Amino acid sequence: MNKPVILMPEDIQRLIGKDAQRNNIAAAKMIAEVVKTTLGPKGMDKMLVSPTNEIIITNDGVTILSEMQIEHPAAKMIAEVAKTQESEIGDGTTSVVMIAGKLLENAEKLLDIKIHPTVIIHGYKIAAEKSLEILKEIAFKVDSSETHDDENDILKQIAMTAMTGKSAEDSKEKLADIIIKIIKQIKICSQEVENFNLNDIKIVKIRGESIKDSELISGIVLEKEKISHEMPSEIKAARIALIDVPLELKNPEITTKISISSPEQLQGFLFQEEQIIKQMIDNIKDSGANVVFCQKGIDDFAQYLLAKEGVYACRRVARSDMEKLSKTTGAKIISNLKEITPFELGGAERVKEIRHGENIMTYVYGCKNPKSLTILIRGGTEHILDEVERAMKDGLGDVLCVLKSGLIVLGGGSVEVELSRRLRIFAKSLIGREKLAVEEFANALEFIPMTLAENAGLDPIDILTELRFLHDSGQINTGLNLFTNKIEDVLKARIIEPYSIKKQAINS
Repeated sequence: MNKPVILMPEDIQRLIGKDAQRNNIAAAKMIAEVVKTTLGPKGMDKMLVSPTNEIIITNDGVTILSEMQIEHPAAKMIAEVAKTQESEIGDGTTSVVMIAGKLLENAEKLLDIKIHPTVIIHGYKIAAEKSLEILKEIAFKVDSSETHDDENDILKQIAMTAMTGKSAEDSKEKLADIIIKIIKQIKICSQEVENFNLNDIKIVKIRGESIKDSELISGIVLEKEKISHEMPSEIKAARIALIDVPLELKNPEITTKISISSPEQLQGFLFQEEQIIKQMIDNIKDSGANVVFCQKGIDDFAQYLLAKEGVYACRRVARSDMEKLSKTTGAKIISNLKEITPFELGGAERVKEIRHGENIMTYVYGCKNPKSLTILIRGGTEHILDEVERAMKDGLGDVLCVLKSGLIVLGGGSVEVELSRRLRIFAKSLIGREKLAVEEFANALEFIPMTLAENAGLDPIDILTELRFLHDSGQINTGLNLFTNKIEDVLKARIIEPYSIKKQAINS
């Protein structure tokens, strides 16, 4: 009768009450501590080594968290917050993890003075809603209906702010110019920015030369070479056929035996095979195509016939590249060669094979209103190329966010200090214990400017005290300019960020 009732196996650890809370909060704080040193232009990179000895060097918050082998359930939830930020906006992942970790750390203080978790949660929700209201009030409008020099300057600054602190920082102006060209091209193609998909931009990384040699190609670059040396290396006035069926004989789906009893029968069988392939190539030739991109394989005999006709051909082209080629050249992807006609073909001014060191690429140039573009990234090592790619995606994501929302906020910790100041004023109007939670929410937001100062080797307490004083005296545009290590008007210094990043960070 006195035997204990065993509900779980012996090797299971069960944490309840305060122990569970403390454990979860400690895990969240640890995750915030890991990424906080990467924040801002003076943030440091992390070197991550996988069990298979693959090396990643980055200061991108979501990359660090996704590559870390996190086992703690609460820590995993914080990593999920960063992934949400990445998928929704594309930037601000470090900030959102830091705020989440600090909110939990501050909640621990409230738990210690016997405030119930539901009261803390309610207070945090009130503070978050008020923060979004204040954020909308202090945001600046950008007229994105027209493309003019002033707007381009703002968009360029946003792109450069997003890339600051990454390995691409020395070349951020050149990379920002590429982003502005992409935005102009989207508008030339009469595409709605809201409908624009980042997947329409192909990023090709080539090792060698410098980041400054990166360029925007108004077309598509394929990491493929022509399949035969007999084919021309360049085709002008290209008429492009996109084919997603193999230019070779189909193998039967089940095991098949063919009985041949004489040399004539064998010869006839081989002749029949050649005729089928010849018919395929004749269909392509009759359509007027002089460039063929095939998603599947191309037979040796088909290669010979295509080369004989002076057709440029690539095989095993990825489906994503086929779709980009279709968008850019206007060609339709053909699944039945019997139906190929001149109307299914796309056009480009030139298709050319270009060698970059050991890499051979196929360039599709000069398309009418290309709806897909290619960014060619150059750099000395694979690690730099990967980090420049992440920087470009951050910059492009930030610029698109501004074009979609038409709103910007100030960087350098300015917006967080102002939000914090106004939340404290708002907290004074509240009655009840939620007031304490709103104040702790305000304190959590100040973690961003403090960390920016700390990462730059400045005294975070001195910086925060001065920022608070200036904001209290009405200078709400003041923030930390880490290029001069001074507190100044960050609007004049053009340290600006998309409103959507801060909004999504608070929501997340």
